[in-house]
Amino acid sequence: MVSSPIGSGGKNSPIRCCDFAVEDLLPQSGGMALLDQVLDAGDNHLTAKLTVRDDGLFSGLDHTVPAWIGIEYMAQTVAAYSGYQSKRSGQPIQIGFLLGTRHYQCSVGSFACGTRLSVHVEKVMEGANDMLVFDCRIEGETITASAMINVFLPQDAQQFLADKGL
Repeated sequence: MVSSPIGSGGKNSPIRCCDFAVEDLLPQSGGMALLDQVLDAGDNHLTAKLTVRDDGLFSGLDHTVPAWIGIEYMAQTVAAYSGYQSKRSGQPIQIGFLLGTRHYQCSVGSFACGTRLSVHVEKVMEGANDMLVFDCRIEGETITASAMINVFLPQDAQQFLADKGL
């Protein structure tokens, strides 16, 4: 399931997507990092897997996580895609900004804790203004979810925030 070898600092570097630990690709850390592993990545896509956690962060007393958290699973997979692209080019990972979601549909109202999910994101549009659109889907044994995710991935997030006085 691994993409062919790709470069991290140049096209001849023998680094493959799964050589990166997911925590090395995400700006999130600790309990906010919800992905378990990157399964596949390429120029325009990334697939990750996760197990729905019952750690209290998003889970309820009924041991489920609301289906709308699927948007966060998708957004973190987009963040892993961005981190993967940064690592490929030898750059540090940057934070990005979730701008919105279109047409989020999920076949369930909640995810049972312990459920294993795969999340696939594919870049479908990239603007000159660092705005991107991703076609996203979540799949589990009896679960499907899909959405279009709009994100802003500035080249230098720290400078962008500083320019805004933040």
